[in-house]
Amino acid sequence: MHVEVKHPLIGHKLTLVRDKTTGVKLFRELIGEITMFLAYEALRGIPTESIEVETPLAVAKGVRVKGEIVLVPILRAGVGMLDAVMDMVPNARVGFLGLYRDHETSLPVEYYAKLPPATPGAVAILIDPMLATAGSAVAAVSMLKKRGFETIVFVCIVSCPEGVARLEQAHPDVAIYTASIDDGLNASKYILPGLGDAGDRLFGTK
Repeated sequence: MHVEVKHPLIGHKLTLVRDKTTGVKLFRELIGEITMFLAYEALRGIPTESIEVETPLAVAKGVRVKGEIVLVPILRAGVGMLDAVMDMVPNARVGFLGLYRDHETSLPVEYYAKLPPATPGAVAILIDPMLATAGSAVAAVSMLKKRGFETIVFVCIVSCPEGVARLEQAHPDVAIYTASIDDGLNASKYILPGLGDAGDRLFGTK
């Protein structure tokens, strides 16, 4: 299942993110703002339980989140989305997965993994700005499943039909939330029109 989250403010901010003249500071801020919109939708179905609280005037029925939320950015670009989700769920635990795409084979290469334990009912939110070939996403989801996570949601800024289809085929139980499903991949396996290399633009490394 995938959801392309449509909203005028997302469209406005995404246009600025795509603009090659947008500087590092504004790019980071926009990525965070778009991530908050996406996280709002991605967290809509998390488990809750009923509770009662006392207001200054009476007892009110309410809900609270049931079970742990674990945020897992794929290094390094996923770190640019982390703070925005943590602002929404400050009690979330955080894990990190280090994967990069080999530019010759386009296959994911794992170089780091540090995750909290998968507690019963935990929801893992995997974050990465781009879903291109989906090689890293497929590998990251497999890593989470091997460590006991059963409910996994993937959140990205920009995706493409090839990446969405591959992730859904490999892991049909993982919901995908994205701000845009772009046209496709070029010969170098970059998303078109895309936004360039998200990691380089987030951290000013190019």
